[in-house]
Amino acid sequence: MKKLGILALALMIQNGFAQTYRFVYQVSMKSDAQNKNDIKTENAYLDISSDKSFFYSENRIKRDSIMKNAFQSGGGRGMNRDQMESLRSNISYSVEKDKKDQKIIFKDRLGRDNYSYEEDRSMSWKILTETTKIGEYKVQKAETDFAGRKWTAWFTTDLPYQDGPYKFTGLPGLIVKVEDATGDYSFDLMKNYKLDALPELNQFGSTLKVKRVNYTKQLDKFVADPVAFTMAQQSTGNGPSGIAPPMRVGGAGGPGGGRGGNQNPADLKKRMEERLKEEMKQYSNPIELK
Repeated sequence: MKKLGILALALMIQNGFAQTYRFVYQVSMKSDAQNKNDIKTENAYLDISSDKSFFYSENRIKRDSIMKNAFQSGGGRGMNRDQMESLRSNISYSVEKDKKDQKIIFKDRLGRDNYSYEEDRSMSWKILTETTKIGEYKVQKAETDFAGRKWTAWFTTDLPYQDGPYKFTGLPGLIVKVEDATGDYSFDLMKNYKLDALPELNQFGSTLKVKRVNYTKQLDKFVADPVAFTMAQQSTGNGPSGIAPPMRVGGAGGPGGGRGGNQNPADLKKRMEERLKEEMKQYSNPIELK
């Protein structure tokens, strides 16, 4: 009987781990170095299954759904532009953590192209003895230096997950809160609930798999001259079936937005240039400084 009891407990634990859960984080960003009073706040999802997890903007999956339906029903002509604008996000990237292979895959869109790279830097944590309580969870303090910022995290062992928002991982528990030393970026767990399965994130257009250093070079080029960068992409005809996908750096869907229908090409170019230049001002203080 004792062995049966232990077996039943083991199966319950295994089933708990096999379930898929969504953890909703509030992300706060001071992405404009010239205006630290401009704090952008939005929600992001950390979806965790038994073998992997995904971190991405809440608005990303809502926009993906609208775009997918619009392209399937009429090549994008039925897309509600106002609705798309209301769902713009400052979190253009997604992060996949493969638990089996211990890989972190970062994906982002620069102009019209999707980029993907495997994270090649380790995250070394210093776990401190300090504990407190955040919401309903008992949490413990930890610190790390990563990508040019010093981060403080609070993790809990009350939940059976060793994961966290963005690229953060490697602690013996789930990260409930993580913030950089300057207060420019923070991730705060708000709630969680069960999912039937991991959702499918749509990827419009092809994805360029590159090394992280090559992605950084392309990002630097884009930030230095977003108009020239995007126009060069446009000349190559990138995009699904010749249709230019919406663009934005730092936001799901991308800067420029949409095909433009029968509008004057010169007006479209001018609007794109103005929008790109304006949005670049908001990304002078990125989450990764090096």
